[in-house]
Amino acid sequence: MQAESSRPEVRLQGIAAAPGVSRGPAYLLFQGKAIVACEKISDVEGEIRRFEGALSSTRLEIAKLRNQVAASLGENEAAIFDAHLLVLEDVALIDDVNKEVRQTGLNIEHCFQEVAQRYIDIFERMEDDFLRERAADIRDVTGRVMNHLLGARPEHKVQSALQQVVVAKDLTPSETATLPTDGVLGFVTEEGGQTGHSAIMARALNIPAVVGVKGLLATVEDGDSVLVDGQSGLVIINPTSATLEAYRGKEIAIQTQRDRVMREISLPDCTRDGHAFAIQANIGGPEDMMGVQEYYAHGVGLYRTENLFLRLDAWPSEEDQFDEYVEVVRQAQGKMVTFRTLDLGGDKRLGDLTDEANPFMGYRAIRLCLDRPDIFRPQLRAILRAAVHGPVAVMFPMISNVEELRQAKHFYHSVMNELASEGVVQSTKPRLGAMIEIPSAALLANHLARELDFFSVGTNDLVQYLLAVDRGNQRIAKLYDPANPAVISTLESIFRAAQRQGISSAVCGELAGDPHWAPLLIGLGAQELSMTPTAIPEVRYVLRHSTHTELKDLVARVQAETDSAVIKKILNDFKLSKLNYH
Repeated sequence: MQAESSRPEVRLQGIAAAPGVSRGPAYLLFQGKAIVACEKISDVEGEIRRFEGALSSTRLEIAKLRNQVAASLGENEAAIFDAHLLVLEDVALIDDVNKEVRQTGLNIEHCFQEVAQRYIDIFERMEDDFLRERAADIRDVTGRVMNHLLGARPEHKVQSALQQVVVAKDLTPSETATLPTDGVLGFVTEEGGQTGHSAIMARALNIPAVVGVKGLLATVEDGDSVLVDGQSGLVIINPTSATLEAYRGKEIAIQTQRDRVMREISLPDCTRDGHAFAIQANIGGPEDMMGVQEYYAHGVGLYRTENLFLRLDAWPSEEDQFDEYVEVVRQAQGKMVTFRTLDLGGDKRLGDLTDEANPFMGYRAIRLCLDRPDIFRPQLRAILRAAVHGPVAVMFPMISNVEELRQAKHFYHSVMNELASEGVVQSTKPRLGAMIEIPSAALLANHLARELDFFSVGTNDLVQYLLAVDRGNQRIAKLYDPANPAVISTLESIFRAAQRQGISSAVCGELAGDPHWAPLLIGLGAQELSMTPTAIPEVRYVLRHSTHTELKDLVARVQAETDSAVIKKILNDFKLSKLNYH
């Protein structure tokens, strides 16, 4: 424990952003603006071309960060960076910069900084909390563009904050995403709100955080002892021995619960009355297999094959894909690996995939693959060649009707026959499945089930399409509500269709890794849940300390309600009752 400081204790109230209690020395993060020269230039068009190049490089950089976050934390958190990509497509911003260069004849760095700051100032003065917090997103993106213009490598000072509490004016989503989770004890910011993207990232990373702490930077000094109470929003600088003693009980309770959960991490996936379920992992590459092993996942329930394409920023060859897929299958050591075929398009663009007015409903996923055999067949060959070395499942994303599924299966069986003629035979027959994430597929579940070995429900898109709510649009975020009874009814109908046809059903969307929702999903009839590896311990613990009878009772109580707020309370109460189980 840190020695008591000679400076007096100071208490500052902020906004609770991410739960938990932590304490440690303050690490003040300096976030100065880049120093940019103001110079007359002779080649205006050359400056504009440099600007276009910086925008292009930034798009690639953010897309890679998005994929890393999706693989490690999940799609909900990764969607934060979709807003950043939209900033780079903002025609008004780009036109204003180009106009500034042409009118002033000054260098692009100076013009871009002037225009970007005007946009940031406008957002910071807005009364609406949501819009005001978007200033941090603009600052994050424009800072990246400026680094490319200057040819500068950003200093990731935040990564040096080992066993310390990060104190800053604000944290950008990029800075939050790159916090060393095994070293940062918590973070406190002077600005920001609960709906800000840094707060969302902190909750996903399980880092205690308090934001919007007025007077923070004028009060705290580098090395001061800082106690962060992410549940009440209180920040205590240089806490006294009496304060630390008062908080000891809360810290012990949190750590005790965490230890209790981790003690059962390797125990079998079954409820207290013997009902089996399977917890699997969502991954994006071989580097994520460590989490599969560390958290005793039953297998890989979702392998995002598009991550390789996006990392390379190119269409990989069959051999490139085979090398990566076979490494994962070998590391799985006999556990099932479920490969989702290419899910590019929408917010994941590559090569000649162009912008569309409505990309989430456009040329993407299985639609792209069926239209491009030159892309689809090499991927299927790579997956089925990897299946020689261990059990594999293949699932098609964004299936909307039976005919589309049959076309995908035709490619699949054609490639399998082609490989058989070459002497390539899989160790076990691969399982074949489809993502159920479009309302039409949910309504056709009975028919689709006759063609498949399993379903995997993509709740992120299913909720989005079912409720007609863009899940990346924070202005209507409250309408993106999985607790809407229509969503719960649809999930039950999908699971029942799978049961009637004798196939298994899984969930690989964000709800699967949420300990509030996992009990309901198993109670509704799901058999497998696939999630970010770090979500496994708590979900497994809650399910293991439930009986299947209790899960069925939970379903009945939820289905008796029409108010989503009441449904959420029922789910929260159930989760808490299990986490507090001894």
